[in-house]
Amino acid sequence: MAVYSMTGYASAQIGAAAASAEGEPRTGPQRRLGMEMRSVNSRFLDLSFRLPDELRSFEPTLRSLVTAKIKRGKIEVRAAIEGQDGNALPDPAPRMLQRLASVQDTVQSWLPDAAPLSVAEILRLCGAAAPTADTPADEVTQLAEAVLAALLAARAQEGVRLVAMLRSHLKLLRGLTEQAGPLVPQLVEQQRQRFMDRWREAMGLAEGSATPEAAQDRALSEATAFAIRIDVAEEVTRLESHITEIERLLTKGGEVGKRLDFLIQELHREANTLGSKSSALELTRISVDMKVLIEQMREQVQNLE
Repeated sequence: MAVYSMTGYASAQIGAAAASAEGEPRTGPQRRLGMEMRSVNSRFLDLSFRLPDELRSFEPTLRSLVTAKIKRGKIEVRAAIEGQDGNALPDPAPRMLQRLASVQDTVQSWLPDAAPLSVAEILRLCGAAAPTADTPADEVTQLAEAVLAALLAARAQEGVRLVAMLRSHLKLLRGLTEQAGPLVPQLVEQQRQRFMDRWREAMGLAEGSATPEAAQDRALSEATAFAIRIDVAEEVTRLESHITEIERLLTKGGEVGKRLDFLIQELHREANTLGSKSSALELTRISVDMKVLIEQMREQVQNLE
C-alpha cells in the first residue's frame, strides 16, 4: 500500500455544455469548466471550497468525493466557469436598461447629488441579474473525479520521495545505534575500574578512622549507583526497536503519519536520555548526531497522511 504525502496539486478543464431553461443546448461560445485542488499538511482533514454561485449546490457532492479518498490534510477546492472568449461582454437586455434608468431617476429625484451609473456599473448589474446557465451534474462529477485522481497521484509521488528520505535517515540512525552498543560495556567496565581505584584509596585513608568494611560498602554503593545511572543499554535497545517499527510501517504503507509522528517523539526521547547519561565524549557525539537525524525525520513525517 502506498504512503501518501499531504502535499499536492492538480487541476483540469473540460468544456461545459450550458443548457437553456428548456433544457436545450445554448448556442454561442462553449463555456469551460475548470477545477483545481491544492493540498498541504494538517493534523486533521480540513476542507475549504471556493466555488461560483452556479456551482455551490455541488459542494456536498465534492465534499463526499474528497472525504472518501483523503483522510488528512488541508484541501482547498476551487472551480470556475468561463467562456472561450475571455473578452466577451454581456449584452444588456433593453428591458433591464429601462429598469436601471427608472431606478436611477427615482434615486436622483430624492438624492439630487447622487452620481449617475457608469457603463461598468451597468454591465456589472446586468450581468448579476442575468439568469445563469445550468451546468450538468455529470460534467462536474467527472471533472472532480479526474482532478482528485491527479491529486492522489501527486500525493503518492511525493510520498515515495519522503519514504526514500526516511529510509536513508533510518539507515544512518541504525548505524549510530550500532556504534553506541559496544560502548556500553566498555564504559561500565571503565567506571568499575575507577571505583575500584577509589576504593583502594579509601581503604588507605580510612585506616584508624573507619573500618575497612565500612569504606568498602561506601565505595561499592557509589560504584553500583553510578553504573546504573550511566548504563544506556536499555535506551539502545529501545532505539533499535523503534527503528524496526518505523521500517515496518513504511513497508506496510497506508495512513501511517500519526503513528510515525509518535514513534519519532519516542526516538527523540531515547536519544536525549542517551546523551544525558553519557560519561564519554564519543557517546555524547553519537547522541547529538542522532537528534539531528531525528529532527530531520520529524519534518518529513509531518507531511505524511
